[in-house]
Amino acid sequence: MRTLERTREELAAFLRARRERLSPTDVGLPNGRRRRTPGLRREEVAALAGVGLTWYTWLEQGRDIGVSATFLDNLARVLKLDAVERRHLFLLAHERPPAEPGKTWCIVPPLVLRLMHDLVPHLAFVLNLRWDVLAFNHAAAQVFGFGNHSPQRRNLLWLLFTDAVLRERFDAWEEQAPLMLSSFRRGFARATQETDIHQLVNELEKVSPEFRMLWQQHDVHASCNGMRTLMIDGNAETFEHTSLTIDEDRHLRLVVYARQQAS
Repeated sequence: MRTLERTREELAAFLRARRERLSPTDVGLPNGRRRRTPGLRREEVAALAGVGLTWYTWLEQGRDIGVSATFLDNLARVLKLDAVERRHLFLLAHERPPAEPGKTWCIVPPLVLRLMHDLVPHLAFVLNLRWDVLAFNHAAAQVFGFGNHSPQRRNLLWLLFTDAVLRERFDAWEEQAPLMLSSFRRGFARATQETDIHQLVNELEKVSPEFRMLWQQHDVHASCNGMRTLMIDGNAETFEHTSLTIDEDRHLRLVVYARQQAS
């Protein structure tokens, strides 16, 4: 049975601290009479989150009560938690991380851009949870043709199943595509239901019979890091490939393809 024993004191302190940093005006309430303690009252948080005062008090005390993901999302909204604080709340109260947004548009940090370009002649690009290609170096552009597509369609999964040129790049595409789709599915399972990641899947099911067939098989494999053969100028070249997490909160990964060293 789930228990809050391990996180009881931490959860109580976290909720209290986040209550106390907000003023009534921060959440659209009048200031009213002078308050003896800073921040919002428990009854105000409970009302805004749509639960009873007693129930919310029990939660803030870290009692072992069941909480839904919907309520925790409401509470995060009321307390104006950012993405990192929201995740922390879920781990304290729910003991598992929340569902995450699938699409995260952001500015890739300059240091990552510099590192990525310093990796040439190795192929390097940055993906988010939805597999949008947010940045890439010259070597990756030459091989994968990312620059030939608008940012809105510069999505690795979309291109894998809809772009004939990229398809030809992968030797034995019919073997590699299911493995790559399985890797995407692990990220898909972490995403919320109302997000662009689901829109991407729905669109691909409509335009690609192969994607639809593979997606409905629900295959899940281990990580597909390792060796991959790409067809470049009519020649088969073997690459070692891996991905490195560069921003856990925004689910950004740096993917690197390095030509296999001759033995």
